[in-house]
Amino acid sequence: MMKPYKYEVFTKVIEEQIRNGILQKNERLPSVREIKKKYRLSTSSVQNGFEYLMIKGLIRSNPRSGYFVAEIQEENIPEVKTTLPAVVRDEVFMKNMMLTSKRTSEFSSFNTAVPGDLLIPQKLILRTMQEVIREKGAALLRYYPSNGLEALRKHIAKQMGAYGGTINPGEIIITDGALQALTIALKSVTKAGDVVAVDSPCVFSVLEVIAHLDLKVMEIPIHYRSGFDTEYLRKVCEENDIRALVTTPNFHNPTGMMMSDEMKKEIIRIAESHQLCVIENDMYSDLYFGEQRPRSIKSFDKNGVVMTYSSFSKTLAPGIRLGWLYAGHLYAKSERARFALGRSVSPIYQELVLKLLQGSSYERHLRSFRKKLSQQAAQVLDALRNSFPEDSYFHRPQGGYSIWGQLPANIDRERFYQYCEKLQILFTPGDTFSFTDKYHYHFRIVFAERITFESIILLESAGRKAKELLL
Repeated sequence: MMKPYKYEVFTKVIEEQIRNGILQKNERLPSVREIKKKYRLSTSSVQNGFEYLMIKGLIRSNPRSGYFVAEIQEENIPEVKTTLPAVVRDEVFMKNMMLTSKRTSEFSSFNTAVPGDLLIPQKLILRTMQEVIREKGAALLRYYPSNGLEALRKHIAKQMGAYGGTINPGEIIITDGALQALTIALKSVTKAGDVVAVDSPCVFSVLEVIAHLDLKVMEIPIHYRSGFDTEYLRKVCEENDIRALVTTPNFHNPTGMMMSDEMKKEIIRIAESHQLCVIENDMYSDLYFGEQRPRSIKSFDKNGVVMTYSSFSKTLAPGIRLGWLYAGHLYAKSERARFALGRSVSPIYQELVLKLLQGSSYERHLRSFRKKLSQQAAQVLDALRNSFPEDSYFHRPQGGYSIWGQLPANIDRERFYQYCEKLQILFTPGDTFSFTDKYHYHFRIVFAERITFESIILLESAGRKAKELLL
């Protein structure tokens, strides 16, 4: 289990008192000195705790006056029910790939959902890699088992078991990243022409894998307030032969939303009723902003209807192409599909990740990384909400990398994107996240690069331009 932050000894108390109305709006909180003395904490730990409460929007700071209870406002979350029919793929691959991966200067890249160079633990990775090379030597030049290093699979199973549920390390396959894991899972349960359900909006790379396998897509809407539309999923399953559901329940890309545990259980009930395989993307679950890691859909699965996959590229570095797939009772089919895609995953990456997981350095990195991402999410969200037209909407993420934005329908969308392109402000337009035309006025903002003063200036400039372009 994760070691708690030192400041939690007092932030939990303050948060509970605010939630229960014991501490009221504008009420002054104890000083840093008082908290430090009462809970025997360092000054930095107390300041980190207050910063955490500010990020959550529970308190505010008045210079020279101290910390006060903030006014907690209900999120004005719009709810629009959307019907998304099955459509045939008709997208330009290279155009969409560039929209989701092109990078110019660091402070204008809001479109690439991987950690930026300054957030990657470069020294840790390179030092550990050198240790692995010294220890393993020429053994790294040989084939490793096609399903992956046994010790690595056992460690992943142990790690996932700590978050609920039990998985057998003998049913885990190590893969060349998350997309290969998804490809293997789909090959195990579908054939060309089958229908697959996906979240909508859905990240471009997932849509492209599905299209490449000649599968048909049924998009299941994700709504701002209610999350994943389980009733819509049930309806399309009753009317169509849906073979699989590909979904990201925790800190969904691009919306940043997280399903409730009850919604995850409902997906399992629907899957069991309609003989549907759930293929769960669990890549972002370690990047939570709250107090604990959310549970996976797999952790509620009693009858083996869920396959889960993940990757270390989102938490360590994009160049570390190492993922994994829990295949369960479909392991034999998955192993054959894996072998057809290549003999084995890079030995050095397997040994590198294993060494990081065996020690405490990976968990320490995650704690620091989550804190930085939550701070940057708050900065970016604040700039967006203060700068863009009032009728815009930007969803507050609970973890991950992404903020999902919606522009007013009465804006000159083309001129807005032309302006952003001219200044090299790189958002990802909503059209890349669907095979339909339902997301013309949406876009994704990624806060995984280091957010600088220049970053905020550019966001504010884009917002002012959006106001000018209202029709």
